[in-house]
Amino acid sequence: MGSVEQVELRFEEHARASRTHTNLSALRRDDTGLWLAGDETATIEHLAWTGSHYADQRTFELADYVDLPAGRHDEADIEGLARADGHLWAVGSHSLKRRRVKPGQDQDRSARRLATVVREENRFILVRLPLDPAANAPARGAILSGRDNLAAQLARDEHLAPFLALPGKDNGLDVEGIAVVGERVYLGLRGPVLRGWAVVLEIRPVDAGGGRLRLDGPYRKHFLDLGGLGVRDLCPHGGDLLVLAGPTMSLDGPARVLRWPARRARGVVPASELERVAELPYGEGCDHPEGMAVIEDGRLMVVYDSPSPARITPAGGVLADVFTL
Repeated sequence: MGSVEQVELRFEEHARASRTHTNLSALRRDDTGLWLAGDETATIEHLAWTGSHYADQRTFELADYVDLPAGRHDEADIEGLARADGHLWAVGSHSLKRRRVKPGQDQDRSARRLATVVREENRFILVRLPLDPAANAPARGAILSGRDNLAAQLARDEHLAPFLALPGKDNGLDVEGIAVVGERVYLGLRGPVLRGWAVVLEIRPVDAGGGRLRLDGPYRKHFLDLGGLGVRDLCPHGGDLLVLAGPTMSLDGPARVLRWPARRARGVVPASELERVAELPYGEGCDHPEGMAVIEDGRLMVVYDSPSPARITPAGGVLADVFTL
């Protein structure tokens, strides 16, 4: 599979000011256009096709549709979107965050920042929003959060519990992809990667009333041999799931797309059962593949976090890549 073209995603001034266009982490498409999210806000964006590019941005604040545990002003670190059965789904990273070292800081302060781990409650959410087809907009939905959040469900898990206290970028728990197939919700983990094996969780959220979700029955774990990479996104395609694989740590690459026949899923999936579909481009400190969606003509669109200057357009947009499957 090769890159056949690039397409511009054009954002409004407010989104460019908050740098949403350079922090894209999630992508889905339906008949109305593109649904996107960045990992530095608590919003979902919609872009419509104009005939030459995607534009006419509309921004939807998650706090208008669900009760966010930390309120509307804290980021939700949305890392995955799914579109299925009249609903839009969004999942936060469920990850802890280690403070970054800032350029120019003295050594003692830098060391203290590296010792500081932060928990932000809006990251620990799974949201399901019904879509109003007349308005092409979400309606009041339901959320899995608080004491029932996914990380809390894993507190006794023999594989994953030891990683709950680690920040996401340190191979701790880090949800980065979601795909919905019928009643099954698949969550791809960027981390942890266990001796080279990535993890996909399969859960069944149901309505608990009062704007809440709960898990129906036990979750399942799938272990995929991605050659040491973690899951950066998931996307349904032809009854299978496409897996966007990339580094779990703060590295540039490699990045690739693989096809996983999840319908015949077993607990442990060797590399021989995964078809390598594409090697994706990535840059040095930029162009990190983060989200993908199958578009109307059957091709695959990929968006990038930290896009290189070459991807920023004069109109304030950003270029996504489109590949032939």
